[in-house]
Amino acid sequence: MTHDDGELDSLVRKRIRALRVAQGWSLEDLAVRAKVSQSTLSRIENGRRRLALDQLVTLARALDTSLDQLVETDTDDVVSSPMIDAARGLKRWPIKADPGMTVVRQRMTDPPPGDPSRMRAHPGREWLVVLSGTAILLLGNRRLRIETDQAAEFPTMLPHAIGAEGGPCEILGIFDRDARRGHQRGEDAGRASRARR
Repeated sequence: MTHDDGELDSLVRKRIRALRVAQGWSLEDLAVRAKVSQSTLSRIENGRRRLALDQLVTLARALDTSLDQLVETDTDDVVSSPMIDAARGLKRWPIKADPGMTVVRQRMTDPPPGDPSRMRAHPGREWLVVLSGTAILLLGNRRLRIETDQAAEFPTMLPHAIGAEGGPCEILGIFDRDARRGHQRGEDAGRASRARR
């Protein structure tokens, strides 16, 4: 296995766990849905069992995603700077947008969570533009610093979390349909978890 294969292997395992946690499911819950034993699923998530294509297909279905999204690796160009149209006095951030997008303006004051298990993963794509301050994007194993007027675009199948650095920041978040649904499910699971306490 090459170094790149090892990184993909680790990334897929983290996505499986993050998607499971984002749904609020235990190992047992996902194991039942995927029709695999709980111990097999645990070994897959922890890297003690080889990833087999047939199991990945089954797990992707059980997690309500596709195999393509589960193994996606196109994450090189995450952060971008605006294009300035001086003649019109405009700043533009190039994104590959689809119809049905949701835009949310948000003020953040807390840093991203230090606990990797609190990172979320779900189908879709997300974009964010930092309007003021500095945002920190945790994306898989990467920690990206996004300054005022910079933007980031990433697949939400990568475990991710966003927070502020050095004081408040204001961001504009843009979600495709799948990412919006993933965030809504995560919020619903969070509310249910807090209600059980």
